[in-house]
Amino acid sequence: MIYNHQNPNWPSFHWKNEEIINLLSQARNLQGRLTGKMESLGFDLRNEAMLDTLTLDVLKSSEIEGEYLNPDQVRSSIARKLGLEIAGSVESDRHVDGLVEMMVDATRNCFQALTKDRLFDWHAALFPTGRSGMYKITVADWRKDSTGPMQVVSGALGKEKIHFQAPDAALVENEMRQFLDWFSSNNDIDLVLKAAIAHLWFVTIHPFEDGNGRITRALTDMLLAQSDKSNQRFYSMSAQIRIERKAYYEILEKTQKGNLDITAWIHWFLNCLINALQATEATLVKVLFKADFWAKHSKTLLNERQSKILNMLMDGFEGKLTSSKWAKIAKCSKDTAIRDINDLIDKDILQKEPAGGRSTNYELRRG
Repeated sequence: MIYNHQNPNWPSFHWKNEEIINLLSQARNLQGRLTGKMESLGFDLRNEAMLDTLTLDVLKSSEIEGEYLNPDQVRSSIARKLGLEIAGSVESDRHVDGLVEMMVDATRNCFQALTKDRLFDWHAALFPTGRSGMYKITVADWRKDSTGPMQVVSGALGKEKIHFQAPDAALVENEMRQFLDWFSSNNDIDLVLKAAIAHLWFVTIHPFEDGNGRITRALTDMLLAQSDKSNQRFYSMSAQIRIERKAYYEILEKTQKGNLDITAWIHWFLNCLINALQATEATLVKVLFKADFWAKHSKTLLNERQSKILNMLMDGFEGKLTSSKWAKIAKCSKDTAIRDINDLIDKDILQKEPAGGRSTNYELRRG
């Protein structure tokens, strides 16, 4: 099996412009429209939308790797990093803070140079204990391949299928030097196309022992932020890749086992980006609903517990809201929780969910 990085012309990628130009134009048009829409919002609403987007980005980038983070921890960590005050802020684990730190740095400081040391800082942030799960790994340095070649493998023991094998560890230093020179150069490639190429190129080199996927997606976000000419993020490529994960791995494997014509990869990447841009409408609807809600209830008397849980409901509360959950979240008795809830029902803010069951569930009254 010959992989793309073993091609004598590696990494001279090429593609057929006529097959991707319409998709690129569509993606660029959607980017411009979204930017214009967001600029028409006030400062607080833009921050709210950005907080939602970055939270989604971090959660879904981890889910792609099979790791499910606590949404409240992620949201609170991002808010602290951005200096935003949010209701119901919680403490966050070190590995959550590390991933947030990397993703925020990639986008907020998208116009700063990408260097080897910056990548090493990101890697150290991802693995603050020097371990991936139970295993000690090389952190803040290129992989060593001490246990054998870096491979992407699936299947049961003895029936493994090798999907991809990365360049030998001895080649990584030079491979990354080429990549970083290209990444930092002012080449004539459209920045959206550059994001597609960088994603494929970096994940093919696979320079670290672990964390390559998350760093790849951070680099993608970094270049997309440059293409938007804005360090504020309002759409999540990671969330869309998570939805299209099966197709993502299929096109990635096919491209890595192919020649250096990456037209099909770029075609998939642009479609994924277009879907991500269109999906951000849901985030905007949620942010505007929240703004309208608080404008409507600016003079409604609410206690601190009620305000906190109403914000949590509008930010995407996990599961069903019951009086028991209210009491636990608000750190109050169940009787107090029921009084809080009944007060909100009387004020036409909450209502009982139509579906019955052993316990009563409550939801926001819309309209």
